[in-house]
Amino acid sequence: MKIVVCVSLVPDSTTKVKIGASGKSIDETGVSFIINPYDEFAVEEAVQLKEKSGGEVIAVSVGTDRSKEAIKKAFQMGADKGILLKSGDADFDSFSVAKNLAETIKELNPDVILFGKQSIDFDGSVVASMTAELLGLPCVNVVTKLELSGNEAIAEREIEGGKEVVKTSLPAVFGAQKGLNNPRYPNLKSIMASKSKPIEEKPFEAKSMTELTGMSLPDSKGSGKIFTDGVQNVPELVRLLREEAKVI
Repeated sequence: MKIVVCVSLVPDSTTKVKIGASGKSIDETGVSFIINPYDEFAVEEAVQLKEKSGGEVIAVSVGTDRSKEAIKKAFQMGADKGILLKSGDADFDSFSVAKNLAETIKELNPDVILFGKQSIDFDGSVVASMTAELLGLPCVNVVTKLELSGNEAIAEREIEGGKEVVKTSLPAVFGAQKGLNNPRYPNLKSIMASKSKPIEEKPFEAKSMTELTGMSLPDSKGSGKIFTDGVQNVPELVRLLREEAKVI
């Protein structure tokens, strides 16, 4: 079985983000980058499938040389090979990423393609489905359980207030959600073994259909409000939650 898992590098969620001078990207000064957390679930699922059925896991990433760190993390977890679609900068949109991924994945002809359900930086949740569409393959996202049997797959995915069970044929694209598995912690042996695994570089061709014109930080939060009159304050509390906090 050949499994492709797509990984990306994102700013650590504990990092305090600032907008760069251009107004179109973040200021990377002092920012630490990590593999996208949802991609870790995808890598773990890929490795578990390999351990169960044999085959190989190929980690693919898009970006500058720095994105090799995401591939190396996949190596430490058990991926066998890596491919970096190398770009000169990070000025490209989701379609451009999906188009380049689809072209590379088509050449690899895998049985299973895994993504994280979304990246935690842009939260677009579109690259997996775009890639599947360009490949003409079925796509199931937000997957919390995946079982393969022959040329078929049964996936459970989260929906509002419950879950949905989907059956599809392989090859197919799946987007991993938290709960699909428990990503392993690399041990010293796997870390050392990862250093000798190859990363093939291929050129990235920007084919963007949209342009990022600006970024801004959300408005700072105002001071909290304390209610002291018990149930009499419920209507006002509901109004504030709906109109200001916008959580209901």
